[in-house]
Amino acid sequence: MTVDLTSTLSTERADLLKTLAQHRRFLRFTVRNLSDEQARQCTTASELCLGGLIKHVTAVERTWARFLVEGPSAIGNFSELSEAERARWADEFRLLEGETLDGVLAEYDAVARRTEEIVTALPDLDVTHPLPEAPWFEPGARWSARRTLLHMLAETSQHAGHADIIRESLDGAKTMG
Repeated sequence: MTVDLTSTLSTERADLLKTLAQHRRFLRFTVRNLSDEQARQCTTASELCLGGLIKHVTAVERTWARFLVEGPSAIGNFSELSEAERARWADEFRLLEGETLDGVLAEYDAVARRTEEIVTALPDLDVTHPLPEAPWFEPGARWSARRTLLHMLAETSQHAGHADIIRESLDGAKTMG
């Protein structure tokens, strides 16, 4: 982390960012010592691969960090995506030819730094934005910056668990235990 969170932020904000950073580390640890080929392998009934999970979590965090600043325009309307946009979205779950694990990890680090900058600069965690229309959001709902950070944390944690299962299926390595 580039910011000394304990001296510059409220305890709550620092705790949220430190917890998010901890779960990012769990996810990063899951892909330790893998080749690009291994990071592309789908080892479970799911179509998910480790490189794709890193890409997906990076995209999710980037989008929600932008939401903190821009509101619903940062997310857009999923039901209005073109076929090309839907294909790009699906590619977010795969480590494509020409992409490297090191490259997606570097992008993940850059997004993490940007998230920390945004959260550090927020005037208040109670500031809210309306959610865009989507079948998975309650109509008319608003999320505070705090709720958005908790969502980022939940996404990262959930996908770190997915990654752990995929990695254990790949070569028996475990994140913990």
